[in-house]
Amino acid sequence: MNVVAIIQARMSSTRLPGKVLMSLAGKPVLEHVVARIEQCKTIQKIVVATSVDSSDDAIEDWCRARGVDCHRGSLLDVLDRYYQAAKASQADAIVRITADCPAIDPTIVDEVVSGYLAGGFEFYGLAGEFPDGLDCTVFAFSAIERAWKEAKLPSEREHVGPYIEKQPGLFKCGGLVKFTGLSHHRWTLDEPRDHEFLQAVFNRLYREDAPPFLAKDVLELLELSPDLMGINGSIIRNEGYLKSLQSDKESHVQP
Repeated sequence: MNVVAIIQARMSSTRLPGKVLMSLAGKPVLEHVVARIEQCKTIQKIVVATSVDSSDDAIEDWCRARGVDCHRGSLLDVLDRYYQAAKASQADAIVRITADCPAIDPTIVDEVVSGYLAGGFEFYGLAGEFPDGLDCTVFAFSAIERAWKEAKLPSEREHVGPYIEKQPGLFKCGGLVKFTGLSHHRWTLDEPRDHEFLQAVFNRLYREDAPPFLAKDVLELLELSPDLMGINGSIIRNEGYLKSLQSDKESHVQP
């Protein structure tokens, strides 16, 4: 089975433009994400999926220099971008990764992929109360293709999973519940305060000549230095998706 990790990345973030190429511990954020996914044992191929907007030329240039496959597609229709990238890569299963999660844990990604494969699922992801920034979901290509054909709402086009996740009667869905009570942790990059938090974490844990630190290492650090969580702990989780849901209400598309 050809399991392809597709990392979505764009420069035109409304809250923190250019965030995916911002420096973090001396390297672009996207470098940390790609390097971590390269540690996964269940993934055969990595593709960075960006847009055809000229602002994303820098991402394609970075991919070319780094030797990472890059697919360019729609800026706003992320579902179409994923479908086209998956089709071009001949993917049987697609692992959705976002480029604003530089602390993503490759061992957890492997657990999610293994759970997907073992259960014959069409949609399977990290579930439960986990830190924001460990997100990963696996989709069957057939599920992405059906969603691509049928999804109409803004939230279903601007994001990859909602159409599939909302219809468990159409798709075999499941999830890995690995954490409880940790949804207040924020390890993603959407605002300047997130960058400040991640810099603090990487300054303490990242070593260029060592294997990547894992979720357990971050949790141990925050147990010892709980004040770090105050840097970005008040930011709303999944704000981008919440805005898409508001767009659904304002659109004239029937769900």
